[in-house]
Amino acid sequence: MLKKIKNEIIRIAKAFGYSFQGVRAAFASEPAFRTEVYTAVVLIPTAFFLAKTTVELILLLASLFLVMLAEMLNSAIEAVVDRIGTEHHKLSGKAKDVGSSAVLFALTIMGITWGLLILKFFGIVLP
Repeated sequence: MLKKIKNEIIRIAKAFGYSFQGVRAAFASEPAFRTEVYTAVVLIPTAFFLAKTTVELILLLASLFLVMLAEMLNSAIEAVVDRIGTEHHKLSGKAKDVGSSAVLFALTIMGITWGLLILKFFGIVLP
């Protein structure tokens, strides 16, 4: 039983290490991801200032991390497509465009969330 627990802890630690390698790789090679990280450095403390409830804080932070998640998935799609080949192919273009669209939707969610909660913060309450 203890050996199983030890093996599980080792597996989780390795998985965390692989995930951290992915974050480092995205930061090193993806300018858009770097911009989103720098934005997060500013917006995370701002979220704690703006949010009046726990739910508002969750919405602000979740929308911010959703953008970074979408960007990382988009980068992974692009890396796989580029690994397959550099020649133009209709499906390769489609995959990259759909990944990019996911980032756009995440940015839209973030913009709406932050915009509405900032309006609420300044007393402009919407129905």
